[in-house]
Amino acid sequence: MTELWIWGVFAVVVIALLAFDLGVLHKDDREIGVKESLKLSAFYIAAGLAFGGFVWWQKGAGAGMDYYTGFLVEKSLSMDNVFVISLIFTSLAVPREYQHRVLFWGILGAIIMRAIMIGLGAALVHEFSWILLVFGAFLLFTGVKMLFSKDEETDIEQNRVFRYLKSHLKMTPKLHGHDFFVDGSKVGLAAGRYATPLFLALLMVEAADLIFAVDSIPAIFAITQDPFIVYTSNIFAILGLRALYFALAAMVHRFHYLKYALAIVLIFIGIKIALVYLQIKIPSVISLVVTFGLLAAGVLYSLYKTRGEPIPEKPQP
Repeated sequence: MTELWIWGVFAVVVIALLAFDLGVLHKDDREIGVKESLKLSAFYIAAGLAFGGFVWWQKGAGAGMDYYTGFLVEKSLSMDNVFVISLIFTSLAVPREYQHRVLFWGILGAIIMRAIMIGLGAALVHEFSWILLVFGAFLLFTGVKMLFSKDEETDIEQNRVFRYLKSHLKMTPKLHGHDFFVDGSKVGLAAGRYATPLFLALLMVEAADLIFAVDSIPAIFAITQDPFIVYTSNIFAILGLRALYFALAAMVHRFHYLKYALAIVLIFIGIKIALVYLQIKIPSVISLVVTFGLLAAGVLYSLYKTRGEPIPEKPQP
């Protein structure tokens, strides 16, 4: 059981990071360049790693290694999220100077949503220990599917959630600055409150995070059942998603082979659960080394195989 003051430290750090991000770094709408994005991404990764050191100090080496393993898996899974977010912004023609606003509020929603999902997951694991076998089977299925799936172009406008929201939202036909809602009488429409395409983008980002959480949360519960480590590794991994997005959106094609490494990691974690029920436990240090080794190999091989490739042309927002 994690002491309340340790949860308090986590809450203070996260609130401070969000306040610093919104109140100091991005209080005005502006485009974030790749150089600044890389610096911010490095800062958030460093913050996540430093918090892992705090977990190690307070809860022991095993907990620390579980945190780092979860952080690595969550960070890697967010790569696919970056690609989907890029499609959303392109489809809705969201200018780069407004994208940070959508991502910031999207992260706040993700923090709340994942707290609810992890709380439910922890309750299920506590009441029904066999649910971990279900998580393991799901991870095996997901990993195998990812390993053998073909790359296909995704048309976000054909997405069911996108079409449902677009047809049911009372929405303006175009953006109105950074506003999520506007008064129709002030923009040439009938009186009433209207959502803007920027709000639709926010809802789609939240929907994308929900879909990715369905993969990521079973993965971290397979590594550890400590709700504190599950939640903190999740949140520190997604806190830097905004910075990671601006750094990688233009070069996500360079990480094509990372998905295969991630697929093998998910299969490894699924097998790890099955072995526990056979009274064979893989030590945390081995899990961390295997996870890091596979993901590092995926990144390096991707960069090697895609060297010199031009950036795929995309319609600009």
